[in-house]
Amino acid sequence: MLVVALLVVAMNVLAQGKTVTGKVTDSKDGTPVSNASVTVKGTNTGTTTDATGSFRLVITDANAVLVISSVGYNNYEVSVGNQTDLSVSLTAASGTLNEVVVVGYGTQRKRDLSGSVATVSSKDFVKGALQTPEQLIAGKIAGVQITPNSGAPGSGSRIRIRGGASLNASNDPLIVIDGVPVDNGGISGATNPLNLINPNDIETFTVLKDPSAAAIYGSRASNGVILITTKKGKKGKVRFNVNAQGFVQTAAGKVDVLSADEVRSIVNAKGTTAQMALLGKESTDWQDEIYRNAFAQDFNLSAAGAVGKWPFRLSGGYLNQDGLLKTGNFKRFTGSLNLSPSFFNNKLKVDLNLKGTRTTNFFANEGAIGNAVTFDPTKPIYSSSKRYGGYWEWTDPDGLPTQLSNRNPLGLLYNRENTSEVMRSIGNIQFDYQIPFVKGLRANLNLGYDVSQGRGINIVSDSAADTYRRKGIRNPYYQSRTNKLMDFYFNYASNIKAINSRIDVTAGTGYQDFEFYSFNNPDVRYNGDTVPGSKPNFISQAPGYTLISYYGRLVYTLDNKYTVTVNARTDGTSKFNKDNRWGFFPSAAVAWQVSEEDFLKNSKVVSNLKLRAGYGVTGQQDGIPFYGYIPVYGLSNNQAQYQLGNSFVSMLRPSAYDATLRWETTTNINAAVDFGFMDNRINGTVEGFVRKTKDLLSVVPIPAGSNFTNQLFTNVGNIESKGFEITLNAVPVKSKNFEWEIGANFTYVVPKITKLLVNEDPNFTGVAVGGISGGTGNTIQRHIVGERPSSFYVYKQVYDANNKPIEGLYEDLNRDGIINEKDLYLYQNPEAKYFIGINSNITINRFNAGFVMRGSIGNYMYDNLNSNMGVYRQIVNPLGFLANGSKDYLHTGFVNNQYFSDYYIKNASFLRMDNINVGYDAGEIAKNVRLRITANVQNVFVITKYGGLDPEISGGIDNTIYPRPRTYVLGVNLDF
Repeated sequence: MLVVALLVVAMNVLAQGKTVTGKVTDSKDGTPVSNASVTVKGTNTGTTTDATGSFRLVITDANAVLVISSVGYNNYEVSVGNQTDLSVSLTAASGTLNEVVVVGYGTQRKRDLSGSVATVSSKDFVKGALQTPEQLIAGKIAGVQITPNSGAPGSGSRIRIRGGASLNASNDPLIVIDGVPVDNGGISGATNPLNLINPNDIETFTVLKDPSAAAIYGSRASNGVILITTKKGKKGKVRFNVNAQGFVQTAAGKVDVLSADEVRSIVNAKGTTAQMALLGKESTDWQDEIYRNAFAQDFNLSAAGAVGKWPFRLSGGYLNQDGLLKTGNFKRFTGSLNLSPSFFNNKLKVDLNLKGTRTTNFFANEGAIGNAVTFDPTKPIYSSSKRYGGYWEWTDPDGLPTQLSNRNPLGLLYNRENTSEVMRSIGNIQFDYQIPFVKGLRANLNLGYDVSQGRGINIVSDSAADTYRRKGIRNPYYQSRTNKLMDFYFNYASNIKAINSRIDVTAGTGYQDFEFYSFNNPDVRYNGDTVPGSKPNFISQAPGYTLISYYGRLVYTLDNKYTVTVNARTDGTSKFNKDNRWGFFPSAAVAWQVSEEDFLKNSKVVSNLKLRAGYGVTGQQDGIPFYGYIPVYGLSNNQAQYQLGNSFVSMLRPSAYDATLRWETTTNINAAVDFGFMDNRINGTVEGFVRKTKDLLSVVPIPAGSNFTNQLFTNVGNIESKGFEITLNAVPVKSKNFEWEIGANFTYVVPKITKLLVNEDPNFTGVAVGGISGGTGNTIQRHIVGERPSSFYVYKQVYDANNKPIEGLYEDLNRDGIINEKDLYLYQNPEAKYFIGINSNITINRFNAGFVMRGSIGNYMYDNLNSNMGVYRQIVNPLGFLANGSKDYLHTGFVNNQYFSDYYIKNASFLRMDNINVGYDAGEIAKNVRLRITANVQNVFVITKYGGLDPEISGGIDNTIYPRPRTYVLGVNLDF
């Protein structure tokens, strides 16, 4: 009886399970391996290691075997037996060559990659209060340039991969989120389509930079491809994570304008009696009045693990961000769900991803920025009257607002209510079935969607000065965009031992349909009355297009050393006529893993050496009109009607079209060396490329009478880019309690236009681009054959002995005795030739610190702010009011604007400290509860010769941008 009782007790204890603890470290130096997966073999029971490499797991099987795995390491199995405390050392996978990398339509072993592919995972993301996904990789990847568009809350960035491949079509890369190519077009009510994605949900960015890697995406890959993979659930118990950040943003600088006393001094010295009488007695700093310290909060909660055999991840986020410009606010509510179960003994894997976002905006009137720079600083904020909202304004003798004068910046902010609500959902379900009767053969079906809708209303009081004469504004708007996807492909991967080879073949088809809908509203006054003549002819419009594709890829690897990759894709789009509708986009690449050769395989110095070369063709269709290839007739507006008797009727007017519109196609030659030394403690890549785009889409002049306009959007030109990239990463110090990582990347790229007209014209001076503020229809840049796109086109300024520009005096470059447009010349370019990125991170015990820097060398800026404001007529306006000017006037003394002087072309090269971050891992503060505290500063400082507010402006024309703030962040992360 006693023996039976003891056996029963023992069985009960075993049924309840025992707790096994352990620590996972790197076999080389004993450093902890965090986030390693620890699972009971053959079950869903498991956990992950914490920041110190420790884990705790309850098991019920005395014969249990634990499987420990982590990216970059070989898997390790250990039998538990009677052990309760385990010590596990993982060995690094050879050069991480067996690591799996996400590529188009599947994954590949890193050792098999032959194209230019760069991956940044969440542990290497830029830290801080980042509202949009692209900011996570700023400065991290060679050849990828990310330029913030604005400092407004929720605003996005311009993304360029190896510069632009087009002139007038889109230069934005294709973005694919969890297998769904998303619509990059904007939606009404949102400043940036990517701000509808929560950066906290992203696991990795993979950038396909050259056509040999990107050609699998065919007609949309000329500007590169960015693959975003979101976080997934893992087998094991459910873990919760709470991440909270609070941050404050401050103005990093102000535009350098005249003070009130300087304005008074200038007007009193040079003005008339009447002009002197216009001076006020105040000293108002309008920039101080419109900006504020802006506070924000960002909260994220997630749960990840498995319920039964269903791994899942569920997350929610809330961001509330005030703008630096008063009244502005951006709120974002996000939710995401991932389910990744397996069925039929793991033969069928299902991956469900659902992401939903709701954003609300209160758009501050950014016109207040320009008016704060130009409004008379001698005037008060408020007037003695309640008219115009109580704000002081310039008025005519009849008391009405002066029509062409500046407006009170605070009146612009507080008399307008411009709000929006935007909803977006991106989702897909992917079925991956391993066909049982053919080992290595899989069938994959991906069904996805991307749906967004934006609505809002712009209300301006009828007492506001800027809309007083038209009796205010009350204009609603609505737009929706729908993107539906179906992809189906077969993949066969097999190791053929007889010939020591591996083959990986993919073949599939895709269908994607895009629909757009917008509601056309009339122009409405504040009281609800419709402005006469503004009623639209059609209340809505719903254009769209369809893309049908067939694609394939072959990857053949011999002896784990020699790899050949061939891609091919054909796309058909409804944007072109049937003769040009289909395009074929092939690529081929080879790679030689030199470090696997016998003479290097056992080297203790060279851990990785790989040579790569590739060639490919990609296409471009973004930015192309939906119906530009067919004759389209539009109904004339109410200002262009024909009178029949006493009635006026609208007319049908033809639009210009080009029946031969076709793809822009880009060919690319890429060659690279990947290297690693001392177990990859030092590693990097040197890469060179030549990219040529033909059939460029551009607007060019055409002979009168040959079409329905004198300018046509058509395929006319070619552009060529040459460049190289260097990436270098190093771990100078790595020990148990101290680790230092540093990385740098360098990019050189120079594009040149090689053709721009169908028929050459010796009198053609290029395509005018780069509109500026000042005058009517003025441009400052040109596309010219043999030159870089958008080069500045200006007069050569003449200076006096004191290096002071002489007003209106320019060099007669063609020596004909006349200064006219024939003396304009190309001078500098807004795009840099050189880009650099530097990042570093140091970990000492539980503390870490790091930084990210970015630099741009050789970019120039047209100082439109000074060309507009640095003249006397800006201060004493001929229309009878006073304004502020820039301090550049004190140097030049210009009376009138000299918009086309090369004096205003300034060197805008810079080095920016983007981010400094520190963190402390407090460890386990309660049972299974871990705490981490972080702090960082963003936009810390900029080193530059440029005297404007910011040297980093897309397009190279500086004209009162929304300033980028300096941000101070404090964050807390709880994991339990």
